[in-house]
Amino acid sequence: MVLNKHQTQLKQTENVPAEGTVTDTGTVFSDSVHESILIPANVGFVGCGNMAQALLHSFIKKELVNPSCVIASAPSDRNLSKLRTWGVKTTNDNNKVIKQCDVIFLCVKPHLLRKMINELNTLEADHSPLFVSIVSGYDLNTLEEMLSVLVHAPRVVRTMPNTPSMVGQGCCLYTLGTHTSPADSFAMNSILSSVGFCAEIPEYQMDAACGLAGSGPAYIYAAIEALADGGVKMGLPRQLAQTLAAQTVKGAATMVLEHGKHPAQLKDEVCSPGGTTIAAMHSLEKNGFRNALISAVEAAALRSIELGSDK
Repeated sequence: MVLNKHQTQLKQTENVPAEGTVTDTGTVFSDSVHESILIPANVGFVGCGNMAQALLHSFIKKELVNPSCVIASAPSDRNLSKLRTWGVKTTNDNNKVIKQCDVIFLCVKPHLLRKMINELNTLEADHSPLFVSIVSGYDLNTLEEMLSVLVHAPRVVRTMPNTPSMVGQGCCLYTLGTHTSPADSFAMNSILSSVGFCAEIPEYQMDAACGLAGSGPAYIYAAIEALADGGVKMGLPRQLAQTLAAQTVKGAATMVLEHGKHPAQLKDEVCSPGGTTIAAMHSLEKNGFRNALISAVEAAALRSIELGSDK
């Protein structure tokens, strides 16, 4: 991964070819990230909530970053104390992160972003970090305008990860700003792929992606809870019911991803004529199951748009 010509490059481990591409922003090697190690780049996190922790945990677990080269900031020690147990350096001073890091993940709440940026000091002319925003609702134009008070022509990436990134089964969509380079794109794809599925998308699709993948884990957790409750109602022990519900969701998702069949076809293969599953599907349809999920995605996407307009 590249990020700053002064400090950053990818080191490939055995059996991973190093195919170098040198640009004016640094050096990038192979896009195979399975055994890549990011050293000694300084990676910063401004804000250390659940999503920041999920990303950082995945980066460290996949050995894409060295914890000693990570600096995280937050106004209190509530979350920072946990990160220190991972070997991460912490601070209550956002300026320290901005000044010392080559890649900076902006992970604050949407209503706090503008105030946080306005309190930062202007960077030196030879320091132009890559800013990676996970803040809902802020488009690239706005982010670039806000960050231009810190550095000329800021390099900005807007991302939309989700919390299963913590276990390497997440989704992370991203879109590139005006001043980013091909090397930045290459680097983002490499490091963000460590969380699970990763793809670059047009910015106009980001709010919809937020509604589906960003908020989606909560819908599935609610479904798992409800399935487990159903099992308990019909006589299963709670822990067994929860395990069965979670494994069923995991197995069904794997079938969709690996078999390439349409979900409707897979559903039909479970529904025997006159059987238990078609009776259950009838009950789901009567209770608006599909409509509830479609409406949930729509509501979250519209709220993402609202957050952007409120900034």
